[in-house]
Amino acid sequence: MSLKIRLARAGSKKRPYYHIVVADARSPRDGRFIEAIGSWNPLMPKDSAERVKLDADKAKAWMEKGAQATDRVARFLDAAGVTKRDARSNPKKAEPGAKAKERAALAQQKAEAAAAASE
Repeated sequence: MSLKIRLARAGSKKRPYYHIVVADARSPRDGRFIEAIGSWNPLMPKDSAERVKLDADKAKAWMEKGAQATDRVARFLDAAGVTKRDARSNPKKAEPGAKAKERAALAQQKAEAAAAASE
């Protein structure tokens, strides 16, 4: 049985509220879970202490039993000091695309031509 520590949506339409739960990976998002270990209210201010409530001891215990946290929950656990999340780095994503490189080269040629013409 593959265990996940993940979010289960609650709340009403356009008013999200999430429970942080330990569940079998095969169960539906809002379906059966083993244990609720916290909650997240994304509508609260980011600096509010009530935004994320998490039982760190239970999370640690479940992770020792083999449960894996999803990306969002891993962020919460990292902020709580339970686990260390590796920073993602994709320097290729920030690189401009082929068309943007062509436009930049064309703009540079025009600038050089204008500078040469003004001299």
